[in-house]
Amino acid sequence: MPRSRARLKVIQPAARGVAPLAAARGEAPASTTQRIVESITAAIAERRLMPGTKLAEQKIAEIFKVSRTLVRQALNQLSRDRLVTLEPARGAFVAMPSVEEARQVFEVRQMIESAMVRQLCRTITDAQIAELREHLRAERAAVTRTDVTGRTRLLADFHVVLARMLGNEVLAGMLGELLTRSSLIALMYQSSHSAEASYEEHVAIVDALERRDVRAATRLTEEHLSHVERNLRLDPRAPDLAQILSTE
Repeated sequence: MPRSRARLKVIQPAARGVAPLAAARGEAPASTTQRIVESITAAIAERRLMPGTKLAEQKIAEIFKVSRTLVRQALNQLSRDRLVTLEPARGAFVAMPSVEEARQVFEVRQMIESAMVRQLCRTITDAQIAELREHLRAERAAVTRTDVTGRTRLLADFHVVLARMLGNEVLAGMLGELLTRSSLIALMYQSSHSAEASYEEHVAIVDALERRDVRAATRLTEEHLSHVERNLRLDPRAPDLAQILSTE
């Protein structure tokens, strides 16, 4: 897949009127680095930054009005999270997950989310069901109005909302990272699983949670993730060179 030349204007810039450097505006370097990390992560999760996009340090520094040192720290953190690839003498690029990595990400999601839903079925409250119904209404509205960025964020957030309902922020954070990597995978391998299908499957999962039906909720969650993975093109056919190069 060729390197994307998309501009970094997709990353949300710092607010206008701020001083050029973090120190000048009283912002700690750590919080500035995190702000850059979160902005790039959100752009990837919402599919505004494509796999292979070059992340030029100087350009990012100008957008956020910070030093290149802080940008480099942010890129290093994103590299540890497997969202960015750092290449010697070439710079930083949005990661391009391999087929094997894609399979492993979905295998881990299956294990985590199946256990998560089983536990949640036993502890979920009526108030949490109402919260999920509200989230589903927002999903439906975004799907109906073809708000690509909004629906992508909401469809992914559904899974994190479930994790947070268990009161486990470590789990929610881990799942959030996996979902961002899933977004990259979907972009790389052209997922044909529609937003409408994801929404309907989420509705079915919430219906099972409301009934406190552990077996159904677990099965529906596993099927949902299997459908998403199955609609990725992870098994491209090897090209037939004889047919491609034939002059007859």
